[in-house]
Amino acid sequence: MAEARITSQDVARLAGVSQSAVSRVFTPGASASKATIAKVQKAAEHLGYRPNALARAMITGKSRIIGLVVAYLDNQFYPVALERISNALQASGYHVLVFMASNTQDGIEPVVQELMGYQVDGIITASVGMSNDLTDRCAAAGIPVVMFNRGQDGSGHSAVTSANVEGGRKVAEFLIAGGHRHIAHIAGWSGSSTGRDRQRGFEEGLAAHSQAPVAVIDGLYDRQVAAQATRDVMALTPRPDAIFVGNDHMAFAVLDTLRSMGISVPGEVSVVGYDDVPLAAYGAYELTTVRQPLNRMVEATVETLLAKIEDPGRPVQKIEIDGPLILRGSARIPQGWTT
Repeated sequence: MAEARITSQDVARLAGVSQSAVSRVFTPGASASKATIAKVQKAAEHLGYRPNALARAMITGKSRIIGLVVAYLDNQFYPVALERISNALQASGYHVLVFMASNTQDGIEPVVQELMGYQVDGIITASVGMSNDLTDRCAAAGIPVVMFNRGQDGSGHSAVTSANVEGGRKVAEFLIAGGHRHIAHIAGWSGSSTGRDRQRGFEEGLAAHSQAPVAVIDGLYDRQVAAQATRDVMALTPRPDAIFVGNDHMAFAVLDTLRSMGISVPGEVSVVGYDDVPLAAYGAYELTTVRQPLNRMVEATVETLLAKIEDPGRPVQKIEIDGPLILRGSARIPQGWTT
């Protein structure tokens, strides 16, 4: 026969404390004296007790589970970001459920519905948009949502991004200062706020010097699309002498394609990306790129979500965090240029 389940009452009797004291010891953020903690942990270890998270959720109305939704992991930026978000949430006493969802409403809707079924305390979406209907349903259920690396006007959700418009403008200033006059842009997906904002900042930066891109192609954040876009822009006359790419994931494909065409980087063409993923620093690429301040973005995302969980009346926040241009070997560096 199966052994009887060990309960918090059993632990309380052995430790010589109240059941509420046992509950406080195993509740993140609750207070208990060092002596009580030691007695309860010793009794729990002796009995093999494990706290019942589902039972606690039923009592407190809090699951201490956060849903984390991401559209794709091909881009090296997102596995790193998800790891850091998960670690930060776990350090605050929360569990994390990670779901993949295509960047369409047909893809995101069933995932959010499932997360609501788990009675998550909050949701973080990483480069995923949400319809007004889903927004309303989350609001009705009292589930706060924070959008990471994506903004969405009128969504009613807080959002944390890098300063994308300013980042695009920095790239334009850098390339102009380097003497480039025929500059192409392989943009991020035009359906995303990040892609649109980086493109807008870049075009405004060029316009300030009475210039415009020789070509703008939507790279869809896809390597194969970016590779073909590279071949297309390099067939122009005159050929571009610089290419700004909407993220590093595509920029690596651009560099690979240029080298396969026998085109010198940065001798003939400078290439600048956006994100500063770990691979950007590898000797095979040495990619000049705008760094997304990931640690600060993660910290702001987690703080914003947990604050909203504690205070549902807290106003929506739109947080943009500036990041530096990181100079490496894929682009000509203007004399005396500093970030």
